Amino acid sequence: MKLLIGYVSMSGNTEDIANLIRHTWQDAGHDVSISDDLESLRIEQFAEYNGVILGTYTWGDGDVPYEAEDFVYDLEESSLNGLPCAAFGSGDTDYPKYCAAVDTVEQAFQTAGANILVPALKIEFDPDTDEKKQACLAFAHTFLQQLEALKKVQPRG
Repeated sequence: MKLLIGYVSMSGNTEDIANLIRHTWQDAGHDVSISDDLESLRIEQFAEYNGVILGTYTWGDGDVPYEAEDFVYDLEESSLNGLPCAAFGSGDTDYPKYCAAVDTVEQAFQTAGANILVPALKIEFDPDTDEKKQACLAFAHTFLQQLEALKKVQPRG
């Protein structure tokens, strides 16, 4: 399957999560594209993929980073027609709105009519412990399992 991972990362934490997922999917034999620049990613390109996941860090008081604001707005205004998607990201539990930007991305997917295959993955800081790495791998594997089950029921393009 052809899969897309798009993300923004300031400290490298969300990038580390994206890379764990990418390696998991590539090791399973899938064609994975990855973009660390949501500003240059075009939503129209999503139609080329069997599944899309987007990641972000949370900024300020639960905000989407400024470099992803326009993209998330465009995502909300788009029509994804049931495209399999999911959101992921990193945050800091010391803030009251922990990983709220991840929730914003997931909501934008829902507004655009995406099929959310797995609940959003939220990792505190870097996936630097076995528990956090396992959460990332479980997210990646569950997304693939759900996508493969969906393909059996409803082939897409």
